[in-house]
Amino acid sequence: MTEDRTRHDRIRRHPTPGAGNSLASWTAAKHPVRIVINYVVVWLVRISPSLRLKRWLLRRIGTTVGEGVSWGLEATPDVFWPELLTVEDYAIVGYDATLLCHEFLQDEYRTGEVVIGERAMIGAGAIVLPGVEVGADARVAANSLVTEDVPPGGTVAGVPARPMGSGDDDA
Repeated sequence: MTEDRTRHDRIRRHPTPGAGNSLASWTAAKHPVRIVINYVVVWLVRISPSLRLKRWLLRRIGTTVGEGVSWGLEATPDVFWPELLTVEDYAIVGYDATLLCHEFLQDEYRTGEVVIGERAMIGAGAIVLPGVEVGADARVAANSLVTEDVPPGGTVAGVPARPMGSGDDDA
């Protein structure tokens, strides 16, 4: 994790000129056939109970997936830019979590790498935004919206996610 850079420093901005919003012209950003392939693979990743198959499928669409990664049912990697996602060794991505590497806005779309560190845990239903780095052994609570980096060993919760205690106790 880079201590002095924020998520916004790691985001690439792609202006979309014209009257429409950036989502209206998504085909200029990515080839539709590539998105269809990614979508089908992501759908299979979401429903498959096999962690080995999930890791294999994610790698086929360009996601960097470490050894022993556990990917929960219904968890969703970015469909448009899965190649910007890295999930390091033994990380857990919980049920129905979403890891986004892009965001479509009115006048631009943005892309940014998402890195989930070694042995980090993303809770059920959490959403991680583009450009965010979740450090090694960090924890993201269920249903949190992660808009900023999570330091190694840190615990965040809420919307937007904010630091919690040390996480060393069960209280």
